[in-house]
Amino acid sequence: MAQSYYIIGGKTLKGEITLAGAKNTATKVLIASLLADSKSVLENIPQIGDVEVTLEICRSLGVEYQWLDKNILEIDPTTLKTYKVPLEDSGKNRVPILFFGPLLHKFGQAEVPTLGGCKIGERPVNFHLDAYKQLGAEIELNDCNYVVKSKGLKGTTIQLNYPSVGTTENILLGASLATGTTVIKNAAIEPEIEDLALFLQAMGAVIYQDVNRTWIVEGVKNLHGAHFKIMNDRIEAASFASLAIANKGDIFIRGAEQKYLITFLNWVKKIGGKFEILKDGIRFFDSPQLKGVALETEVHPGFMTDWQQPFTIVLTQAEGVSIIHETVYENRFGYIDALNKMGAKIYLFRECLGSRPCRFSHKDFLHSAIIVGPTPLKGAKIQVPDLRAGFSYLIAALIAEGESELTGIETIERGYEGLKERLINLGAKIE
Repeated sequence: MAQSYYIIGGKTLKGEITLAGAKNTATKVLIASLLADSKSVLENIPQIGDVEVTLEICRSLGVEYQWLDKNILEIDPTTLKTYKVPLEDSGKNRVPILFFGPLLHKFGQAEVPTLGGCKIGERPVNFHLDAYKQLGAEIELNDCNYVVKSKGLKGTTIQLNYPSVGTTENILLGASLATGTTVIKNAAIEPEIEDLALFLQAMGAVIYQDVNRTWIVEGVKNLHGAHFKIMNDRIEAASFASLAIANKGDIFIRGAEQKYLITFLNWVKKIGGKFEILKDGIRFFDSPQLKGVALETEVHPGFMTDWQQPFTIVLTQAEGVSIIHETVYENRFGYIDALNKMGAKIYLFRECLGSRPCRFSHKDFLHSAIIVGPTPLKGAKIQVPDLRAGFSYLIAALIAEGESELTGIETIERGYEGLKERLINLGAKIE
């Protein structure tokens, strides 16, 4: 049965909140650890739904692991015993396809269920499949499984049509133990991918970035376990920052790092928000006079698509007209209707309301938004559609007048560790 949050809004939030480890790194390093021939110890791993699902898959493959402390995990890939990811692990999140590399290197074959995850766009897997075919794998779709076979992956040059994060990560996993050198052009270069590359290097991989969105991996014969601490979650950082600004509160985000938030902080400044860079984090405070802006989402180092939803709530409280052009996922504005029912004035358009080249131009996708503000929000009963939109609804409920009920909050908790308790510590009325 779906669970709910009951929230009384309008309370000014103040205090300190500590970031968890990056969700988008944690699941990838767990999978990468299976490439090794010995145990790894991973620090700063958040205890969230996506990590639990990934560990369930590892357990189903025979992998043994144990929590050494709250966020420190030891994982042993030497107990890996099967190349088949169970069908029941399909649809829980989008990580199963990333098991291609470890399973092919250990068994020469893999059976992986088709993908699930948040319904924010098509997110096609053809990039993944094409890349592994170029690395020398044979792939068939059998019922609900991808059946993948290889007599040994071989390095090659792969030109991506789009700098896909998941595809880049998947190639890095496969290329690390491939024969020869793999060059990935037009690749994604997000900090989470760099963190994955650092872990692979700690395991013994030869891996580095070149100019113009290029990764180069020189395959090695074997990888060993490593002790590695993953980065903090920059999406969490922007989410809590957006909450502080929209709420006109005063929140110190411990563990927020300026180098991962440069673009986000620039846009905070542009709308009139205030922040202070401190030794151990960033404080967001005293932002009563906000003004509208026009921005576009983009792959790193642009404005991150996962920052878009919480920032949209901020813009409902800004004076004037704001424009957001979403260029990464075509259906990322599926959460707008509920906000309008709460009192927001947000209008969606199929046209590209921006200057960047866009894959969705002249296609039937509502991927541009005009936001008119400021608009007071009122409490409502809302069904959470996906992870990031769910946190945006949470921000909206916390700044709204009256009581709100958010149903399906397990979707939010899939990506945010101890969320309710951390918000209560700031003064939120939530149960």
